[in-house]
Amino acid sequence: MADLEKVKHYIADELRFFDGFFHAEMKTEVSLLNVIMQYLLRRKGKQMRPILVFLTAKLFGKPNESTYTAAALIEILHTATLIHDDVVDESNERRGFFSINAIWKSKIAVLLGDFLLAKGLLLAIHKKEYEILDLVSNAVKEMSEGELMQIQKSRKLNISESEYFEIIRKKTATLISSCSACGAKSMKMPEEVVTKMRYFGELLGIAFQIKDDLLDYQINSLTGKPVGNDIQEKKLTLPLIHALEKADSSEKRRILRIMNNSTDKSSQKVRILRDFIVNHEGLTYAEMKMKEYASQALNELSEFPNREIREALTEFVHYTIERKK
Repeated sequence: MADLEKVKHYIADELRFFDGFFHAEMKTEVSLLNVIMQYLLRRKGKQMRPILVFLTAKLFGKPNESTYTAAALIEILHTATLIHDDVVDESNERRGFFSINAIWKSKIAVLLGDFLLAKGLLLAIHKKEYEILDLVSNAVKEMSEGELMQIQKSRKLNISESEYFEIIRKKTATLISSCSACGAKSMKMPEEVVTKMRYFGELLGIAFQIKDDLLDYQINSLTGKPVGNDIQEKKLTLPLIHALEKADSSEKRRILRIMNNSTDKSSQKVRILRDFIVNHEGLTYAEMKMKEYASQALNELSEFPNREIREALTEFVHYTIERKK
């Protein structure tokens, strides 16, 4: 089982410095904002995106101020999108804690997200990191497009497998690809290397999202029931898309009727759909595709000479597809 703490060991000094750098950038003169920011900073996630920025940069040498700026910019904008997502989804929980909108209500949460977006843009401008800003801004644009594409398609419950991959490439993989691209860009690597690292991140990001989709069907150890958030939100993800493609027309219509029943929030609905997916090998197929993308990502690293950091990135890829949450 891959271990994220083992990965962090390779960039321990960089992460320690980054924490101070990031905290300093988050300070404001507005007391309410400082209170909320402290709440956010105390409940930081796994920091997978900054980790990827630093690992990619270290593949080519010693990370520099440009690297720290890129990592901070991506983490700030990622946090902003999560806050806005919680408002849109009316979610009261994030990473096992109350979401910002659950404590301070939606208006403040939206304004906080806007503040963070502006903060990230200003950070890049003040540091004159215009190429880094261009990479990350394009990623945020594509994330919004991907989310809107998913909403549009989910209303009609008619997402094909190719459309699914385009949606997750935009909504998830593009930000992860900007991490690896920015890591290389911060080290002044040639454009062909930046492009190669961007592609590595895109492949990794697609595998990351498929893993998230699979986690939605895992059995909760406390309740014995599938998580089922995507089902309740009527999101067609790869396991269900594949199962629907294998089902006959009458069974497909029955499953889509169940899926489309927004008034039914029962665990029985989730279990029926999970059983359907298992019976039609949807989970097996999605896991196979996830491993294919992860393997392709690792192939992109094979030519780089820094063996130690290649091993760390390999561990990071394995962690991405083996994680439990």
